[in-house]
Amino acid sequence: MTRLSVNINKIATLRNARGGNNPDVIKAAVDCERFGAEGITVHPRPDERHIRYADVPELARVVKTEFNIEGYPDERYLQLVASVKPAQATLVPDSPDVITSNAGWDTVRHNSFLAEVIRELKKSGARISVFVNPLPAMAEGAAKAGADRIELYTEPYAKGYATNRDKAIKPYLECAQAAQAAGLGVNAGHDLDLTNLRFLRQSIPFLDEVSIGHALICDALYYGLENTIQLYLRQLRD
Repeated sequence: MTRLSVNINKIATLRNARGGNNPDVIKAAVDCERFGAEGITVHPRPDERHIRYADVPELARVVKTEFNIEGYPDERYLQLVASVKPAQATLVPDSPDVITSNAGWDTVRHNSFLAEVIRELKKSGARISVFVNPLPAMAEGAAKAGADRIELYTEPYAKGYATNRDKAIKPYLECAQAAQAAGLGVNAGHDLDLTNLRFLRQSIPFLDEVSIGHALICDALYYGLENTIQLYLRQLRD
């Protein structure tokens, strides 16, 4: 069964636009779980433009499903994971100035760095996932570095889905199969939505988890948060 983790960064973006605490990020996480989400994902960035570092310990106290903290593994991130002890830590290669994640790790070139980081993070008890482009060598590099899972960077799949979904999914299936052969679990995230999610899950039936934020929160403006989460769950179950 593929689990749905809801990324609540965009809820924090809305809160931060006006200051104060509306919408309440902590309540939103609790409500997402109450509405059926099987995990909560956050990605604190150095400028704290959405999730703030201070939000993370508060969220850890209330999340009852799986708490996933994404981020670039600098010293502040390492300390946060060590303190909070989330269920999962997802490593992304973002530079501080990017708007959103736009590439996966080169797990071959940066293998020694990732191996050192992963050894440190595993002291927290977290499952470690590495964000990768859909290349078998990247999955194999993540396994060599000691990761437990990869997260497939799915923006190219989402862009290609409308014109040729079979061509778009092919590298993702090949990478996922390489990960499975190397003993890794497989997550996916970025630009997944109600249009393209079902085909991804059907094509990679052993997919462990999808992390979805932007599209889900946008859909919630029209359908409501509870109904939207159920709509996404339906794509993963039917």
